[in-house]
Amino acid sequence: TTLMKVLSGYTAPDAGRILLDGREVRLTSPADAIAHGIGMLHQDPLDVPALTVLDNFSLGRRARLFQRRREARRDLETLSARFGFSLDPDEPVGNLTVGERQQLELVRLLSLGARTIILDEPTTGISAPQKALMFETLRRLAGEGMSIIFVSHKLDEVQELCSEATVLRAGQVAGEAQAPFSSTGLVRLMFGRELAAPCRSACAIGEVRLELDDVAVHDDRLRIEHLSLSVRCGEVIGLAGLEGSGQRLLMQACAGVLPIRAGRLRLDGAEMGGQPYRRFQERGVALVPAARLEEGLVAGMTLREHFALARNDRSLMVRWDEADALAGRRIDEYHIVGRPESQVQELSGGNQQRAILSLLPDDLRVLLLEHPTRGLDIESAAYIWERLLARREQGTAILFTSTDLDELAQYSDRIVVFSGGVMSRPVDSHSITVDALGHLIGGREQ
Repeated sequence: TTLMKVLSGYTAPDAGRILLDGREVRLTSPADAIAHGIGMLHQDPLDVPALTVLDNFSLGRRARLFQRRREARRDLETLSARFGFSLDPDEPVGNLTVGERQQLELVRLLSLGARTIILDEPTTGISAPQKALMFETLRRLAGEGMSIIFVSHKLDEVQELCSEATVLRAGQVAGEAQAPFSSTGLVRLMFGRELAAPCRSACAIGEVRLELDDVAVHDDRLRIEHLSLSVRCGEVIGLAGLEGSGQRLLMQACAGVLPIRAGRLRLDGAEMGGQPYRRFQERGVALVPAARLEEGLVAGMTLREHFALARNDRSLMVRWDEADALAGRRIDEYHIVGRPESQVQELSGGNQQRAILSLLPDDLRVLLLEHPTRGLDIESAAYIWERLLARREQGTAILFTSTDLDELAQYSDRIVVFSGGVMSRPVDSHSITVDALGHLIGGREQ
C-alpha cells in the first residue's frame, strides 16, 4: 500500500526514480499523478458521503467558474452504462454499498483521464456479484491497453485476474512470477514458508446465551422482521448475504446499538429489549464494526490512548504507565506493526483491525464481528481465527458476517443467510457446500 501511495502521488519517496513510458516523472500530489494518467482506488474509497454521486464524480475535474453539471451527468451516465454500473447521480454516497462506492471512484478516475489504475484490496467487503463485475471491468480495461496494478492478499483473486505477480515481504521484493501461479509458491514467497490453516477442534456447545424471538429492527434504509435465533455458549454463527441485506441490522440490535421495534431479545435469560449499548457492554457483549476508523477507533489518538480509553477503570486519573505497558504487550501479542505512540490512522487497514481486536476485554460472553479478517493477509487472518476459536472454547458465543463464503463455511457451526431483508433458518455448515451457499445468498434454492 505504501508503494502504491508513492506511485499515485499520496506519499513522497525517500529515494529512487519513477519512470512513466520510459521517462522519469516527479509526482508531488494525487492531482499531479492524475495529470500523468495515474489513479488509485483505495481499500476504503476516498469520497464524501454527505454529497451525491454526481457531486463526488465531479470532484477533481478541471476548475471552472461554474460547474458544468449537465456535462458531468452525461459523462457519469455514459461511463456507468459502459461497464454495467447502476449508479443514481442524485443518490447520497452515504447510502451506497462499498462496491458501489468503488464503482463510482473507478468511473471518476477514468473520466479524469487515468490510464494506469491502482487498486488496493478492492474486493474487501463487497459481494460476489460486485466482484465479478469489477473483474470483468478490469479485464476490459486491460484489453483496451490500460495498465492495472492490483494489490491483494487473496491468492485466488491473483490467480483469477493477474498475468504477473510481484511479492513484497518486509519492505522488499521477495520474488516475481508469471501466470499460471502456484498458491503454494506464492505463499512461500510471501512468508518464507508454507502455512497451515487454524485447527477448528470440536467444542462443547453449552446453554443458550443470546436469544431473539420474533424481533423487528430497522434503520433509515431497511426494515427486517420476524428474526428468531438462539445462539449457545461456544457456538459460532455465520451471517451470510449481500451487503445491505439485513445482517448488519441484526448485529447492531444484538449489541444494543439499534433498538428493537418488536419481539424479545434476551441475554442469559435476561430481557435486554430497550437497553442501551452500555448495558450490553457491561453484560459482556462486544461489537467489532467493519468501519474501523469511523466506528471502531478514534482517528488522531494513539494506540496507548486507546488502551487507556478502553480500560474499565473508574479512577479520575489516567494511569499512563499501565496503559503503555498494556499497549506494548498487546502490540506484540497481536503482531501489530506499530508502536504505543503510533496514531491509529497511520496504521494499515489490517493493523487497525488487529488493534480493534486487541482492545477487546478477555471475559466476553457474546462477540459480534463484521468482516473480522477484512484486509488481512493469510497469516494474519489465520492468527485472528486462532484467537477467536480460543474464545469460543472458553464459552464465548460468536456471530460474524463475511463476504468470503469459504470463511463462513470453514469457521461457522451454523450459517444464517440474509436475502432481500429476509433471514433464513440456520443451516449446519457441514451440510451445505460453498456453491449452494452462494445460490441461497442470491435468493435461489439449489
